[in-house]
Amino acid sequence: MPERLFVQLDDDPTAGPQSGTGGAFRAFAFAPALRGHVASVMAYREAFAAGHEVCERVLPDGAVRLAFNLGDAPGVGDDVGHAIEAIGASTAPALVRLRGRIHGLTVTLQPGAAAALLGLPAGEIAGGAVHLDDVWGRAGSALLERLAAARDDAARAALVMAELERRLAHAGAVAPPVAAHAARLIAASRGRMTVREVAATLGVGERRLQQLFHAQVGLSPRAWSRLARLRACLRALRESPAPRWADVAVDGGFYDQSHLVNEFRALCGMTPTEYLGSVAGSSNT
Repeated sequence: MPERLFVQLDDDPTAGPQSGTGGAFRAFAFAPALRGHVASVMAYREAFAAGHEVCERVLPDGAVRLAFNLGDAPGVGDDVGHAIEAIGASTAPALVRLRGRIHGLTVTLQPGAAAALLGLPAGEIAGGAVHLDDVWGRAGSALLERLAAARDDAARAALVMAELERRLAHAGAVAPPVAAHAARLIAASRGRMTVREVAATLGVGERRLQQLFHAQVGLSPRAWSRLARLRACLRALRESPAPRWADVAVDGGFYDQSHLVNEFRALCGMTPTEYLGSVAGSSNT
């Protein structure tokens, strides 16, 4: 089965990822009430020839997502995809099987937003995906039916955002997203701040920060730091087609080149050199 790469960083253009996909993306603006809870709302379309299937390697970014599939739901590994699902935060690449007619909307949540919009801690779905009806009840399928009947993707995005606003309004008092602030600090430091430094900055204990991070983000602060270093490294590699790997390692906050290679294998399922080869191959298709 042919494989392609999907990588999108949080400061990428909203039209979609910069490598790896032949599909059409469209991003939608959302209401101010959702800005602290939603990172992006995006529609996606792509069609594959009958009998043709592609494996898409999606690099992890630590986000929680909602997916509404109006066409053939993508599957992950040996698992069959759900028409509607909540996808938990992960530090592993997802090998997504694509075939038939892909059409849907994806909502990427801000760190700490799962409790208010899903009604459960992010840690409960970390590393996996659940049918949205298991979280929202029949409301998930009812929303999908309305999306299918909508006139276009703009109308569908409006329906999804109205549902999220409604849920946010009825969420009541939600614990302050301390972990969301911690996640921003770690991301801004490109993964260089230690858990102790972050905890001290926020005025909480390290153990308490660990607990809050797992509940509100779905990962540990250490895992989030690893992803922050990876994202910083991916940005650097975009700017340098022929990098000096020792310099990339030092600039990225890795102990040495071996640490860089090991982290790439663990988080991306490939070495840095293989990653650059995949990006170059994607840009030529």
